[in-house]
Amino acid sequence: MTVLSSKKILQENNTNDPNSITSLTLTHKALSDVSCLGEFRNLERLDLGFNNLTSLEGLKSCVNLKWLSVLQNKLQSLKGIECLSKLYVLNAGKNKLKSMDEVKTLASLRALILNDNDISSVCKLDQMKELNTLVLSRNPIRTLGDSVIKLKSITKLSLSNCQLQTIDSSLKSCAELKELRLAHNEITTLPSEFVRLVKLQNLDLGNNFITKWSDLKVLSSLVDLKNLNLQGNPVAEKENLVKKVKKLVPNVQIFNGRPIDKIMTKEETDKVDVSSEKRISRKGHLDNAGALGSEKKRKNLFDEKASDCREDGTISEKTMKKKLKVLLQNDSNITDDAETPTATPGDDKKSKHKIQKL
Repeated sequence: MTVLSSKKILQENNTNDPNSITSLTLTHKALSDVSCLGEFRNLERLDLGFNNLTSLEGLKSCVNLKWLSVLQNKLQSLKGIECLSKLYVLNAGKNKLKSMDEVKTLASLRALILNDNDISSVCKLDQMKELNTLVLSRNPIRTLGDSVIKLKSITKLSLSNCQLQTIDSSLKSCAELKELRLAHNEITTLPSEFVRLVKLQNLDLGNNFITKWSDLKVLSSLVDLKNLNLQGNPVAEKENLVKKVKKLVPNVQIFNGRPIDKIMTKEETDKVDVSSEKRISRKGHLDNAGALGSEKKRKNLFDEKASDCREDGTISEKTMKKKLKVLLQNDSNITDDAETPTATPGDDKKSKHKIQKL
């Protein structure tokens, strides 16, 4: 257990006046109590990340705080910050918070970061007229309700890795949204209110349960959308999805984490390669058929000439086969159909004459 003392802080900052200190960084110090910070009333920036804090009650007097980080501590509550009316950035990610009710009165907040906690319900944030960034990812949140319905200044909203099943009309007033992260949830469709998110540039819907292309038609209204992720959804397995996306949202540049033009180029190349393989396979089949045809012709001619020799009766069977084999190897008339020379009158007689002469 490490307890912080005001005397030590003053020594480290080479001053005897606590009111002269406006910024403190006290990270990675295994702190469990910071009640002494109440003496530093002019603090505007305070970083208490990566400690062992279980309470923020000691910060009640730090009424001039504008920036506060208590990232990765052991907090189960945010009690003690309700009076910090000037606070515009609060990072309380990676704690053990079960509620966020204490932030409701912080009307000056512009960025609220509460990822990786145990928050299951989002309180109404109606008073936060200036809030532009809200990060609630990796919390067991099943619904938003009307908690963010009045956040007209919000530009970034992250709800990835929650348990959201639907968005409903929660975002209908968030017309300034530019980045929306909803990956790793249980969303099956997008609400019609998405048509109002005309300034949206980045939309992450990866690893949800969207199955139908018709559930994505609302994206056609997102004229500024540049980055879209659908990876991990059943709909992402559909044929020609990339072309459909490009047609639906023409300005998309990044799709599923890759430049969409490169994906389309690769798909076209793959199609050409498959077509070439089919042509090569077909040609090989025809070549084999031609070779078999030539061999059949060779055998037929061999049998025909052998028959002529037997009728002649002038040579033995063994000698006849040897001579015929040599003759057929040099016979220019045994070729593929495409290369067979035109026969001239008397050719058959000449061939027969040669065999008889043997």
